[in-house]
Amino acid sequence: MPLVSDSTNPKLKVLVYSDDVTTRQQVILALGRRPHPDLPELTYVEVATEPVVIQNMDAGDIDLVILDGEAVPAGGLGIAKQLKDEIYQCPPVLVLIGRPQDAWLATWSRAEAVVAHPIDPIQLAEAVVALLRARVPAQA
Repeated sequence: MPLVSDSTNPKLKVLVYSDDVTTRQQVILALGRRPHPDLPELTYVEVATEPVVIQNMDAGDIDLVILDGEAVPAGGLGIAKQLKDEIYQCPPVLVLIGRPQDAWLATWSRAEAVVAHPIDPIQLAEAVVALLRARVPAQA
């Protein structure tokens, strides 16, 4: 799937979904522009509604999806399941959950990673780096 790039400035595109602007900002601030030196710079698409998530995913240029499992009215776990069921070669999905005990729901949704609220920047960055490394071609 796509690694959004031009020849001089490769970037990875991360979709961040939450109905709460504060949650979206926490995710973006926790990750920054470059969560690891081995990865290209990140760009973000902030999304507050499920239809816009689907619209962006249908465009096909997203490298990682971060969904808020606590979002309303459409929770990130249900959206993750829908994306995995409907999009061929869906990019990796990370779901933010309200309680660590809800991790089994992330398994049901087929999300590749899960991080619990409140967001721990180190845990989030580690999960994101692991997911994105698989999307970036090895450097010669």
